[in-house]
Amino acid sequence: MKIYTRTGDDGTTGLIGGSRVKKHDIRLEAYGTVDELNSFIGVVRSLQTDAHADSVLEKIQHKLFIIGANLASDNSISLIKKQMPVGKTDIELLEKEMDLMNEVLPELRNFILPGGCQASAFCHVARTVCRRAERHIVELSEKTEVDPNLVRYINRLSDYLFVLSRKVSMDQKAPEILWSQELGE
Repeated sequence: MKIYTRTGDDGTTGLIGGSRVKKHDIRLEAYGTVDELNSFIGVVRSLQTDAHADSVLEKIQHKLFIIGANLASDNSISLIKKQMPVGKTDIELLEKEMDLMNEVLPELRNFILPGGCQASAFCHVARTVCRRAERHIVELSEKTEVDPNLVRYINRLSDYLFVLSRKVSMDQKAPEILWSQELGE
């Protein structure tokens, strides 16, 4: 199988279902950003050391692949569109994991700057990419039907990545970098 097809040389790409759209189409921005997010989560997995977190992150990566396929499908592919890419239990898993991590984390009293250790910094990068994916998905939902649970999941995932950044810093004994208004002046 060849990776290159030359079909995109005209500035378009094919969706699942066969229709072609411009490479700057909001649909591509949405699923491309989900793909970028998935890649950064792979980086986080390679840097953090907690086996349980790694298992959760792997589940998230599989879920993001399904979300990407759903977003990359044109409306002629009703089977993929009708499959629920995200369910209530997926959202509840993220909430449960955040609750578990928050039980052992110190209370948050300040804004935190991205950093600490490399794994925590990449959690923050993944979080910001997740927020961008959310913005693109919401914009896409204004033009075509998007499962509302998909938006909820991506929103909750960015929260999860923030809490995970704090947990990773704690696990790796890296100090959290607290924001200071005085240093910003």
